[in-house]
Amino acid sequence: MSATDTAGSTALAAAAAGRDAAAGSAAASTSVNLQQILREADIQSVIDQLDAELVGLAPVKARIREIAAFLVVSRARAALGLEAATPSLHMCFSGNPGTGKTTVALRMAEILHRLGYVRKGHVISVTRDDLVGQYIGHTAPKTKEILKKAMGGVLFIDEAYYLYRPENERDYGQEAIEILLQVMENNRDDLVVILAGYKDRMDTFFQSNPGMSSRIAHHIDFPDYSEPELLQIAGKMVGAMNYRLDAEAGQAMDDYIRLRKQQPHFANARSIRNALDRARLRQANRLFDSAMRGSAEVSAEELSTLSAADIRASRVFDGGLAGNKK
Repeated sequence: MSATDTAGSTALAAAAAGRDAAAGSAAASTSVNLQQILREADIQSVIDQLDAELVGLAPVKARIREIAAFLVVSRARAALGLEAATPSLHMCFSGNPGTGKTTVALRMAEILHRLGYVRKGHVISVTRDDLVGQYIGHTAPKTKEILKKAMGGVLFIDEAYYLYRPENERDYGQEAIEILLQVMENNRDDLVVILAGYKDRMDTFFQSNPGMSSRIAHHIDFPDYSEPELLQIAGKMVGAMNYRLDAEAGQAMDDYIRLRKQQPHFANARSIRNALDRARLRQANRLFDSAMRGSAEVSAEELSTLSAADIRASRVFDGGLAGNKK
């Protein structure tokens, strides 16, 4: 074989090897390992943290898992060139106060960040006052400044329906809504907006603002907590504060929850936290009075124990109604 033939054979072999390598690469690019995506993003740890933080809310947790699964699959599709555009991830959390909406928003931001849908994963929580100005030319810079801070993360707008006040012709909320709509559409690969509030008011808000409704991809309803769930929440809160309820206090707290739920302005876990804060004040006052009467020594157990009297001193047990939340 001549030198020319040898060189030609070598070139053909190299070309064949190149084709084989390219074919192998193409074959590899037709599949993706979902378990690897899950391991790298460690989504399960976020879901586990959400389970640990929040009692109950089974429907909410199920929806978060569904959205997480959707995001994982979308990321896999993008890796194979199957995803044409970033999916719309703007959300609405509807429910009564104290049902965990802010906590879920924080965990959702973490999931979005871990999967690469937002750059930072921080949450900027605002209300109408942070977005809407009081005079002409004031709203646009306020809204844009908030959006600038939220870019790369999640903008959580609580009681979002207050942005729209049709009864006031001089209200500037509509201007804020229009700016939000534009950014939600044009920057959805760098910002996720979560609107939150009472369900009936959010429904009315969307009916009045179809442009906003069409941009919300996920609606999650947060149910009220049951009485046993609220008692469990109380136990978790007490433990987190390094306190404990004695046996009689546990029963008193159960009675408090039953009565408080029947009164106006009940705010689920938020009302339970407020009740415990006031019980701690009463316990401190009780120990202080004891010290003033000459009992100077106090044990760690006494400092850490809430008694039934600390709970039952609430005006809720006297039949207090609106405004009486003690």
